[in-house]
Amino acid sequence: MTTANAYPINQTIRTIGILGGGQLGMMLAEAAMPLGYQCVFLEDNASCPASLYGRVFSSAQLEDFIAAADVFTLEFENTPTTTVEQLAALSANGSKQGMFPPPIALEIAQDRLKEKQMFNDLDIATVPFMAVNSQAELQQACETLGLPIVLKTSRGGYDGKGQFVIKQDSDINAAWNELKDAVSGKGSLTATPAPLIAEGFINFSREVSIIAARAQDGQVRCYDLVENHHHNGILAKTQAPAVGTSHLFQQATDAITTVMNRLDYVGVMALELFVTKDERGQDYVLANEIAPRVHNSGHWSIEGAITSQFENHIRAVVGLPLGDTDNIHPSIMINVLGQYPDISAVLAIDGMHYHSYHKEERNDRKIAHITLMTNDVADLEPALAKLVAVLPNKVGLDKTNSAITENSVELNSTNATETQESVLDDNLDTKTDSTKQNSIELNDTKASNDQKAKK
Repeated sequence: MTTANAYPINQTIRTIGILGGGQLGMMLAEAAMPLGYQCVFLEDNASCPASLYGRVFSSAQLEDFIAAADVFTLEFENTPTTTVEQLAALSANGSKQGMFPPPIALEIAQDRLKEKQMFNDLDIATVPFMAVNSQAELQQACETLGLPIVLKTSRGGYDGKGQFVIKQDSDINAAWNELKDAVSGKGSLTATPAPLIAEGFINFSREVSIIAARAQDGQVRCYDLVENHHHNGILAKTQAPAVGTSHLFQQATDAITTVMNRLDYVGVMALELFVTKDERGQDYVLANEIAPRVHNSGHWSIEGAITSQFENHIRAVVGLPLGDTDNIHPSIMINVLGQYPDISAVLAIDGMHYHSYHKEERNDRKIAHITLMTNDVADLEPALAKLVAVLPNKVGLDKTNSAITENSVELNSTNATETQESVLDDNLDTKTDSTKQNSIELNDTKASNDQKAKK
């Protein structure tokens, strides 16, 4: 039996409120509709991609947005924590059905120092790091970690701002002068006073990520590890599954499950990892950062997995059982940046799936993605070559295959935020090139992290 508006009588959640209206919000709404849920969005850009799928409320209409939804989630981890805490409080008093993920997940993701400390508290290995509150502490970090290091703001920073690569002692003064205002909350980098974070460099072979969904009852389902490649600091290509990583899968699933359980997380989370080797030459992974939301490196799952990351996020938020995360076919996802290709030319190639974000063209802006799937992993690269040939912006994929795996994936990449416009873009995937490095050995002071990786 159903009500007049076709909702089951026992369905207490009918509308999902999403903080943010970019392509992630759009694809969440696309996944919600077949399950019988509508979405509304809190977004100051009235013509955002998600506007195709539901009403958009501006930040000045927060109360109207709250009234329009039964349960809440987000597409953007730099959403103000005050808003998320307000929605969580409404859920706690029973007037709303929930705010997922919880505020603590944003608090951790928005602070690089807290994030790294959480990883290490959970015995999850990271690059070596130190908090920096003064020039004297910066000098000590350089001596302890060994040069070169990356000095970053622990909060804020975007598009390469908020970080400085210290290669030699003579760089220390310039680095401190450029970033010191963040410690007191002055300047444009961050309004929240917070220590800087100094991160050591290591030798790594590639960047991978794992995406998982956690339900309200604590069930966790993980997708396969994927390999990510960047071009000019922006995610260009994700291959799923990552070839030759089966021996790392348990490490990765243990890490993301541990983090999600610690945060009492509900929804989809991504964890970025670097693959490196211990002193015995054995591969292990280092945790770089989390994204408390659906993630660009999981877009392939719309066609490539039994249940997409977007559907599993919706399922978790509304309290439905999670879906199977197994791969259907080997997949490669390519971001379309800046200029749309001829869609006819793309779809004339077997195995292509095209997703437009309905955005205006702009240099290096994520405006669509394309997922290609084949029956055999050996057929992926030939199919990719055909696709690259018709892309106006080839995002570096027109180079030799070795170039796309050129070991220039950024080490210790910043949680770069694209701030205002990035509500429409996957901000965690916007990396800066200034810290790219792949040939610097671990020095003895970094050994503590190797010990954690063996656990």
